[in-house]
Amino acid sequence: MRFVDRVAIITGAASGMGRLSAAMLCAEGARVLLTDVDPAAVETAAAEIRAGGGKAIGMAVDVRRYDQVKAAAERALAEFGGIDIAICAAGGSSRRIFQRTEPFHEMPIEIIDWGLEVNLRGAVYCAHAVLGTMIRQRRGVIITFGSVTGHEGSAGSVDYGTAKSAMIGVTKSLALCGAPHGVRACCVSPGPVLTRPAMAHMRTRLGRAAEPREVVDLILYLCSDQAAFITGSDHVIDGGRLCGGMDG
Repeated sequence: MRFVDRVAIITGAASGMGRLSAAMLCAEGARVLLTDVDPAAVETAAAEIRAGGGKAIGMAVDVRRYDQVKAAAERALAEFGGIDIAICAAGGSSRRIFQRTEPFHEMPIEIIDWGLEVNLRGAVYCAHAVLGTMIRQRRGVIITFGSVTGHEGSAGSVDYGTAKSAMIGVTKSLALCGAPHGVRACCVSPGPVLTRPAMAHMRTRLGRAAEPREVVDLILYLCSDQAAFITGSDHVIDGGRLCGGMDG
């Protein structure tokens, strides 16, 4: 029960690692505001947590809209009394989500914009909305999501690779902003994770993709007081993929 009396806000919480992070935080005593662009899905996720005895609220939020992100932070304050943890899990490859196959230079700029706005701007917006509260509390952790793609690059998903690489700089900058006030920032950069079947075909040195729980265990550790001396760092969890020599 590491998170009793802690309040978390999570973007992209209707599915995948955002949803699992919410469930696991609540299981350890946290109160969580789940946000997602899909209102029905995020309310379903929150309702499942409540049914299991957890304290969770679902809220529709498009992370490309600062007014909506700020409203979520204000709701967490109003209903739960603080914000101790922010997990910026909203994101995804625009190429995959919009099922585009063109090379980068032929991709509609609207698709590129979506990728940059959700994966990069959304995290910056979330951090901006919560940091003031954390500074006043003199306590808080912001978790950003990088990716091995941010380290490797991607000819097919230039916007995604760019945004995920930028998460390292965003995290370092947030760590510098927060350090004098007891606020930490950490980046988690997964390799393939079995949030969807196709990830099983992405190679790693360990010969498999990660189970979502393995990544979320790392996230919760970084959010906990056990990681009180960790800030500004990028934590790669990729089964050794970045050791080199991995194609595909």
